[in-house]
Amino acid sequence: MTTMLAAIASMLALTALAWLARKASRWPVCPICVGVAGTWLWLLAARTAGLAVEPAVLAMLLGASVLGGAQWVEARMPDGRSPLLWKALALPVGFAAAYGLVAERWTEATLAALALAMLAAVFVRSRGVRGDAAVVAELEERMKKCC
Repeated sequence: MTTMLAAIASMLALTALAWLARKASRWPVCPICVGVAGTWLWLLAARTAGLAVEPAVLAMLLGASVLGGAQWVEARMPDGRSPLLWKALALPVGFAAAYGLVAERWTEATLAALALAMLAAVFVRSRGVRGDAAVVAELEERMKKCC
């Protein structure tokens, strides 16, 4: 119960600080995300340092960050990408990374986090603009005549 109360207090405090920082600097950050992620980061550090941290609280916070991160990437995906496919792939990989952190299996956590980052890069990356063949041909002709 102590971990839960500390986590709630931390989320509220960090969210308020991030909100104030965003207001003062126009820093484009989600205060809730800062509150949740900041809380699980310090809880993870405290647990690694040997302090008693309830794994369920840490797991809930990490799960919230996985879902929040998936929604953040979804909002930045170019047209034509499948949000359902993104979430269907990202959530299990993200939860594997979260599990690795809670279970202190650092290699698994790192590999899953890297896989999640690569997956996000694939979904956010633009497919590139395909030009109309006539427009491309006209530009090629102009370039030939240029020099």
